[in-house]
Amino acid sequence: MAKSKNNAKEVSYISVPSQIINSLSSSSLQSLLIPPKKPSANRFFGLKWFRSPRFWFLALLLCGFLGTLKLWHTLDPLIPFSPHPCVTSQSQLQESFSNGHTRQQLGFVSNDERNDRKDQEVGSVNAQELKFEAGIMSNEVKHESLKGVVDFQGAISGGVEEESEFWKQPDGLGYKPCLKFSSDYRRGSKLIFEDRRKYLLVVVSGGLNQQRNQIVDAVVIARILGAALVVPILQVNVIWRDESEFSDIFDLANFKRVLANDVRIVSSLPSYHLTRRPVVESQTPFHVSPQWIRARYLKRLNREGVLLLRGLDSRLSKDLPSDLQKLRCKVAFHALRLAPSVLELGNKIAERMQSKGPYLALHLRMELDVWVRTGCHPGLSHDYDEIINKERKQRPELLTAKSNMTCRERKLAGLCPLNALEVARLLKALGAPKSARIYWAGGQPLGGKEALLPLTREFPNFYNKEDLALPGELKPFANKASLMAAIDYLVSENSDVFMPSHGGNMGHAIQGHRAYAGHKKYITPNKRHMLPYFLNSSLPEAEFNRVIKELHRDSLGQPELRTSKAGRDVTKYPVPECMCRDSHTHVL
Repeated sequence: MAKSKNNAKEVSYISVPSQIINSLSSSSLQSLLIPPKKPSANRFFGLKWFRSPRFWFLALLLCGFLGTLKLWHTLDPLIPFSPHPCVTSQSQLQESFSNGHTRQQLGFVSNDERNDRKDQEVGSVNAQELKFEAGIMSNEVKHESLKGVVDFQGAISGGVEEESEFWKQPDGLGYKPCLKFSSDYRRGSKLIFEDRRKYLLVVVSGGLNQQRNQIVDAVVIARILGAALVVPILQVNVIWRDESEFSDIFDLANFKRVLANDVRIVSSLPSYHLTRRPVVESQTPFHVSPQWIRARYLKRLNREGVLLLRGLDSRLSKDLPSDLQKLRCKVAFHALRLAPSVLELGNKIAERMQSKGPYLALHLRMELDVWVRTGCHPGLSHDYDEIINKERKQRPELLTAKSNMTCRERKLAGLCPLNALEVARLLKALGAPKSARIYWAGGQPLGGKEALLPLTREFPNFYNKEDLALPGELKPFANKASLMAAIDYLVSENSDVFMPSHGGNMGHAIQGHRAYAGHKKYITPNKRHMLPYFLNSSLPEAEFNRVIKELHRDSLGQPELRTSKAGRDVTKYPVPECMCRDSHTHVL
């Protein structure tokens, strides 16, 4: 049956973006939805184009364009880098800017100046969307209502991040792990395991990585003395009050298995030694040799059967015979594997960071105790400086830097941690893309989220373990600083690039691990040499970036010989004792 002409009429639709619709007034919108009354031909003669759909389409586009222009004016520029290294307030920073130091001259022009002010806060990403996004990529989350994992959507900018020179890895020069012990060492192992009269007890202190260093040396000392090592006792930290035991942090079974041919590891003293008073030594000098260890302890250990050592941090010399250096590497890189529960969660968080491509790990040292111990100021405000000064006066023993130096002198000498603004400027100069995903490890900074704003404005894809963990995942590790630090360590170790804002045990340990893994990129900030360029407000940005890259050309994790400088730790510089380039590499 043929259809009538009236029914054959076609209806046309115009697709208009919702952003444009929202920018129209209600009256304009109503005029779109309600068809106008048909005017008389004489009244609107000559204005037939006014009824044309093309006119309204062009009008809508014009309104949308004007609305977009308005958004471009809601900018909040970054505070420029201060030419004063110990600046104490944001007002001083602003004064520096108003005195003629333009953002271009200061070499810190923000790429994020178009972000709305309400988004310029740490954690401004939607946690619920974040969890869902990360769960899809890591097969950990199947439901959009989960909370706590970061939304990576803004990080990919529509799909694929451009390749960047920043992610390029250094040339490892073919070095690979090689822990082949000498025949004399292997013969000595047989004698050690036949002697069951001597036992070494050690109490290790400090944070996770300080404890790790002491455990490494405890194993070496046990080997030097030919004694069995009782599983190390972890002293309760006076600052963090962490009561974790060895097996809470490290895989005890793996520790015993890996060292089965080197040192006899026992979980406790035999019953016949429990009633005997051990030889206690808590005043071991720094950097002692194996000969000193034997001369000092061996006779008494043979007589009493048990030796108790405390405070082993940096007591054993960094320059040991080759076999003992290899043993150090074996303990640090193989035996001290983290406990399964810590390993599982740390790897999950690392996978969530890796799910969208390469990522950078930052170890930020911006906590109150760090500023107190270094004798430096964070550049936040006078009130925060007073908090630091008061704490330093009450506990002068915490000050580790030279006490006769002022804050400015420490800063110029490269003894102060980098603050968030300095880290952001350094990363930008080294070519870090704005879309770079950054995992930050460390405690809460003095000043809270505001202290991180200069960094999060430049690099908004900024996450920590609290952002990435699913609900309840961190609960078993609550109030256990060493376990939290262990999770940070794992995520940092697995990153494509790592950079510490200040030296320390964690940075040194990760440097060694990354070298042992094939010399993965590790940026060592050249604070002392780069600071004058940070203070030069007349230096163009392009020239500043060129100079900073040149200063760090050889500080990106390339192989360095431990023997090139005296006193270097082999667990930080494993070449040449623990890594070699020949085809006969041997591990364990």
